[in-house]
Amino acid sequence: MEDKSKNLRLTFVTGVVAGLILVCRFATAQAAPHSWLSYAHDPQHTGISAVAAQPLDHIHWSTPVDLDPPDGEILIHYGSPLITAANTVIVPVKTGANSFRVEARSGTDGSLLWTETTNYRAPSAGFLPSFSPVLIHNRLYIPDEGGAVLIREDPDLPAGKVERRIFYGRANYEANPNAYNTNVKINTPLTADSEGNIYFGFIVLGSTPIGLQGGLARISAEGAGSSIPAATATADSQVSQVNMCSAPALSLDEGAVYVGMNNPVAGYGYLVSLNSQTLQPLGSVRLQDPSSGEDAWIIDESSASPTVGPDGDVYFGVLETPFPDHNDRGWLLHFDSTLTQTKIPGSFGWDDTASIVPASLVSFYQGTSSYLVMTKYNNYANLGSGNGVNKIAVLDPNATEADPIIHSVQVMKEVLTIKGVTPDPEFPQFPHAVREWCINTAAVDPITKSIIANSEDGKLYRWGLSGNRFRQSITLSSGIGEAYTPTVIGPDGTAYAINDAVLFAVGK
Repeated sequence: MEDKSKNLRLTFVTGVVAGLILVCRFATAQAAPHSWLSYAHDPQHTGISAVAAQPLDHIHWSTPVDLDPPDGEILIHYGSPLITAANTVIVPVKTGANSFRVEARSGTDGSLLWTETTNYRAPSAGFLPSFSPVLIHNRLYIPDEGGAVLIREDPDLPAGKVERRIFYGRANYEANPNAYNTNVKINTPLTADSEGNIYFGFIVLGSTPIGLQGGLARISAEGAGSSIPAATATADSQVSQVNMCSAPALSLDEGAVYVGMNNPVAGYGYLVSLNSQTLQPLGSVRLQDPSSGEDAWIIDESSASPTVGPDGDVYFGVLETPFPDHNDRGWLLHFDSTLTQTKIPGSFGWDDTASIVPASLVSFYQGTSSYLVMTKYNNYANLGSGNGVNKIAVLDPNATEADPIIHSVQVMKEVLTIKGVTPDPEFPQFPHAVREWCINTAAVDPITKSIIANSEDGKLYRWGLSGNRFRQSITLSSGIGEAYTPTVIGPDGTAYAINDAVLFAVGK
């Protein structure tokens, strides 16, 4: 489970209303609108699908995402599947204790089209960080060892040219490959902009001949590499890395890249805005708990990534300090695009990347916001006052109510919440406890006005926003505790979810 109670824990069709079109402007800006190119769909991490998810009637096919899964609870962040406009599903696969490859499969029947091996090794963390490629301009970018990236051309074809790019220079690498392979590791999903430039965090575990320091790297579409140390980006010499497993996000005009950076020993950090071309700092904010005013807690078990809203606001999840005063829910921090104005926080943020929900999808909504945000809303049993009533929620980012846990804090107003349906026998002292939600980014389906979400009870659900009810569900497994996973919608409407180390393709 990523059961934090115990482990420290979405072509829009004609006639879609104006609020949906507002989001569509950037959520499909990168390429063919029916593809799913990156973690949380796009470089703003909106999670918004451009097609309707099929009914969750049948499992079309399935394939392991881990050939060496652990026994029992699975504390591994598996990489997000990616899907081309031609319906090729790119599946990141863990092949051993810390080894990976990419498989390309037909979205129709799951048949294997090709594989690409990589020497990538994930850095050590509380939950094994994700191995997360990105698609752009008919190219697949794949993390490799030594902070390098493999580029596989023509991902829809059984064979394609593969080249290797290194952000700090091939000559530097070739002078001492062992030093870089041992000490330089990509530690976030890759993010791409519409021009084909890619961004990712990397850590440095030991000395290198050129004195690399952990930070954010950029490789241009033409192959030129650059980077900025986290200490420089934050103007804090004690900050050494981009947050583990936290995908960089891009502003609406792609002029800025947002990334979390932290001191992994002390556990504090910043949200930083950098010029997307030069990587020079534009702004930063030290992340603070909205209740205590202390530094928020940044831990390497999290995969929370920045989300950029249609108005340019930035959302970023953290853990609370002191812990677990907020029942291990953390907070969804909220800032303007310059990071100079702190706005209303959300009441859950830990290990969760908020998805964007056009306000028009909630028929009864009468507020003034053009969009809402969707997050997990777990309330872990046995943590603080947690009672195990685990929910998912749609929140108004511009309206307030008293926080349900710490009543003195004003948080985003609940527009819709819905409780899980499967009782959790692990907590008999909490009669209303249910299995927790298991998503680090949800898929939003504006066409059917629903959200596709995965649960640790082993089921995939369609949450209907019009009636605030689960319109469908399908059983994927008997249920297992695991680190949070992404949900995805393909160009033919197939829904994809990971449960018990297996990727399931679900539809009618």
